[in-house]
Amino acid sequence: MTKMRIIVSGGGTGGHIYPAMALIKRLQERDMIEDVLYVGTEKGLESKIVKNAGIAFKTIEIQGFRRKLSLDNLKTVKLFLSSIHKSRKIIKEFKPDIVVGTGGYVSSAIVYAAHTMHIPTVIHEQNTIAGVTNKFLAKFVDKIAIAFTEAADQFNEKKKIVFTGNPRAQEVVNIQKNDRLTEFGLEPNKDTVMIFGGSRGAKPINQAAIATMSKFVESDYQVLFVTGRVHYDGVIKLIDDKYLNSANVSVLPYIDNMPEILPDIKLIVGRSGATSIAEITALGIPAIFIPSPYVTHDHQTKNALSVAKVNAAVMIPEKDLTSDSLFKEINQIMSDTDLQQEMSNNSKKIGVPDATDRLIKVLVDLVNK
Repeated sequence: MTKMRIIVSGGGTGGHIYPAMALIKRLQERDMIEDVLYVGTEKGLESKIVKNAGIAFKTIEIQGFRRKLSLDNLKTVKLFLSSIHKSRKIIKEFKPDIVVGTGGYVSSAIVYAAHTMHIPTVIHEQNTIAGVTNKFLAKFVDKIAIAFTEAADQFNEKKKIVFTGNPRAQEVVNIQKNDRLTEFGLEPNKDTVMIFGGSRGAKPINQAAIATMSKFVESDYQVLFVTGRVHYDGVIKLIDDKYLNSANVSVLPYIDNMPEILPDIKLIVGRSGATSIAEITALGIPAIFIPSPYVTHDHQTKNALSVAKVNAAVMIPEKDLTSDSLFKEINQIMSDTDLQQEMSNNSKKIGVPDATDRLIKVLVDLVNK
């Protein structure tokens, strides 16, 4: 069994960090790590997540380019050059067998530095639309791992591309049904819809859900409405007490270890981030996606369309989201068990339950080579 010294880097958003953490976790489970180091930024979300997981963590200072001409871009170039210098020092000290980047500006320096030092490198692209960092790094790395087949069109380096899926898929695929819904005042055996706008919540999704409460309380299914912590107090004030006290509805700010409850959910309503899609398709859960129109290159819409085109999900553009459009789509799916089954089967067909092991094979092949 190959044991590796591995540097992993990815930052900025959970979409870059959680796949990296899933990769490390699986390598540990398979006893394939001699040593691991995570390189991030001190200010990034990765600082908290990686440190809490007890993984060795080093930082570099780096920032992204502004889209408009700005003096800040001169600082960006200076930081990039100094971060490469620091990255080379980190690499010399750690002596990795391979370096993996999962996106975000921080991964650009360490992966590029590894390339210049003739160390095997891999990048992982989670979205249908490749990020700026991965597009830059594609010219230099040995392999480009992708989670959506559509992402292949984003890179000119076709021979480097390997479809692996998103490591988060394998992390959740073995979770079994459980009774966690009882923690939220819901029945564990009743069909459940979860409405969730992401870790911070999404105001347009919350507004549509609030306006639909009177219909939810009379439905044959129950609704778990997760508002996001920053919106919770405001949402509660707008919902009539008789709806809040209904046995059919539970309103929460956030759920820790949310993947644990996914096997007990019949339908998910929410954003179409890459991590969410990886988890949903691995478990085969029908979905209604309301993509965020505010993300770079509108990649959430492209993500959602990739699932909707095989009839594993329905997409409602945010501009078309109303109480009526939301309830119509939810009710159509929840009142038709054959449709639920068809969507679930289609979702599983595009899910990648062995995504992390596929990515690990790419790493092993490069290290052995």
